[in-house]
Amino acid sequence: MTPHIQRMRGATLVTAIFLLVMLSVLGVAMVTLATGQQASSALDVQGARTYLAARAGAEWGVFQVTRAVGACSSATLAMPSDTSLKGISVTVLCSAVNDAATASTRYSVKATACNLASATSCPDASTSPDYVQRVVQIQFSMPGVP
Repeated sequence: MTPHIQRMRGATLVTAIFLLVMLSVLGVAMVTLATGQQASSALDVQGARTYLAARAGAEWGVFQVTRAVGACSSATLAMPSDTSLKGISVTVLCSAVNDAATASTRYSVKATACNLASATSCPDASTSPDYVQRVVQIQFSMPGVP
């Protein structure tokens, strides 16, 4: 063998190891990015579900004032287990202020929804990275209501 070929004998092995390390680093980066995207997407869906539950709670509170009971009521509601809102609880707070100048009552209905099934009421002081909370507040007046 010639001296030139003997000096380059290990160069192919070094190149192959370098390529394997680079491909491994690229693969780990792709898996990490995909996992982060999956978690972000799941939180987006959970946020939309929680917003819809808060909106449903606010509409329930308005219904209690305008149609069903006729009085401002507060409650903690659990979303039905046979819907996509399963596992979300909503705390509805209602307040009424009489306005003598306009002879009407101003109502404020605030619904706070959170996605922790173990929470007895929302908001919850959770530090969980999966915790999602949404608030919907509706204010309205009803003339002629003392």
